[in-house]
Amino acid sequence: MTATLERQAIDDTAFSRLEQEGRLLNPLVKGPTSRPGRVGFRGELALRFAPKLADEARPPELLCGQAMAVAKLGEKHLPFFAGYLLSFEYLKDVAEVLGDTLSAGGKYFLFCNNIDLSKKYQVPYKGAMFYVLPIDESTVYNEMLDLLYLEKNDLKKKDTAGKLDAVADAALKYDVTFDTITYAEGLTLMGPVRNPNENRPV
Repeated sequence: MTATLERQAIDDTAFSRLEQEGRLLNPLVKGPTSRPGRVGFRGELALRFAPKLADEARPPELLCGQAMAVAKLGEKHLPFFAGYLLSFEYLKDVAEVLGDTLSAGGKYFLFCNNIDLSKKYQVPYKGAMFYVLPIDESTVYNEMLDLLYLEKNDLKKKDTAGKLDAVADAALKYDVTFDTITYAEGLTLMGPVRNPNENRPV
């Protein structure tokens, strides 16, 4: 697919503003998937930008890593988003950056490095409900497969966009409930933030 067609597809979805703001970085997927009318993204979501010095483009100060999301052509909300955060505290940044692309019915999963490995929560924020889950030396993709009972071998023959479709399809049907806590409660429960340069999942 040409870059022009890819850009046109992105422009007609909830990804449009995020793309214009330069937040969709290092994509493994960014464009139409195998599902008709669906556009997918798998990469990193920039949350905070460093101040620009003259013409120098500096890397973002804060990222939501291993991000996975899908959008439908002509619709303004993201039905599915998942990503990795070094700290639960950054849920606020994710919610504010996604902003008007969030909806009450969307499925949003955040894997946080500093919450108890035995706990899973639901956290309402900005009119959306976030699933907040622990992660330990794994990847968002593998964690989503485990959470959704998807077999890795069944997806091996699919391309990256096809794997994203499979995860998104299962995530959209996910309806398990966990303890609901407020963002403020989560801040008191979270553990220390570890050094991001130590054994960071890739």
